[in-house]
Order: sequence, then C-alpha cells, then structure tokens
Amino acid sequence: ESIDQTRIYPTSKCVVADINPNMLAVGKQRAIDNKFHDRIQWIEANAEELPFHDEQFDMYTIAFGIRNCTHIDRVVSEAYRILKKGGRFLCLEFSQVNNTLLRYFYDQYSKTFIPPMGQIIANDWKSYQYLIESIRVFPKQNEFVELISSCKFRYVNYENLSFGIAAIHSGYKL
Repeated sequence: ESIDQTRIYPTSKCVVADINPNMLAVGKQRAIDNKFHDRIQWIEANAEELPFHDEQFDMYTIAFGIRNCTHIDRVVSEAYRILKKGGRFLCLEFSQVNNTLLRYFYDQYSKTFIPPMGQIIANDWKSYQYLIESIRVFPKQNEFVELISSCKFRYVNYENLSFGIAAIHSGYKL
C-alpha cells in the first residue's frame, strides 16, 4: 500500500534554484522518476541575486554549491533576505579536515586520485582538478561561521561529517 504524501505534507512545497539549466533538467527528471515533481518548482537563477520576494521561505538549503559561487557573502545575504523570521539556513559543503595526519592523507588522496578518476569516469580532468582547488580555498568551518554570522544569522554552528571532509553549517533568521 502506498503512502499518500499529500496527507503527510499537505502544504509542503519546494523551490529548486540553480544557475545551470542542465543541472535543473537532471534534478527535474529525478523528481519525475520518484513522483515528487508535482510539489517542486524549478527556477534558473543565480544564488547571488534570487528572484524571490523578501521573507518568502521557511528554510533555505544549499549543498555542495556555495563554494562555486563568486561572492559567498552575497549568497548568504540573499538566503537571509528570502527567509521568514524564524527561518533556517543550512549549508552542506566540503570543508577542512581538522586532524593533521588525516588531512595529509586526504590531501594526497585528493591530488593523486580524484582528477585521474574524473578523467577515467567522466573524461574530465579539469572539473575534478577544480573541485580539489575550490575545496582548498573555501573558508574553514569557523571562518564560515563568522561569515554567516556577519550576514545577521543567529545561533550559527556547524557539524563536521567524515572528520571534517564535509560540514553542515546552520543559522537562524530571528
């Protein structure tokens, strides 16, 4: 027996925004395949200048995308602008491994294996090289907490995943 999703989440809806129309197309197809497409709106938009009204959303999430933006502070400020009071910002992103020994091995693995695997699997060395470089220049966890706080979010914190390879940052608009 299938569960009636509209009974569980009668008013929930999701807006997916991405600057890349190809990424939107892939996501939309996955939503269709999983029968969630009727509650999702797809918008091609730049995260630094979102086409939404002030205080329109209860939650803003971004995963593995903010480090690709030119002005991270603008992205966080836009998130603040479009969130309702009490709204929550959540960002999942690659981060800094805190343990020195583990960081050394992770860095060696990243440089040695990720771009070659990108070449083998996707015939694309450059994108996977960029991935490694963009992770290295992204703010460390505490620096990102400060940036999020400087954009007026409160109760800002983070949780490391996989020893800091990735982290979830969170803040509230109060």
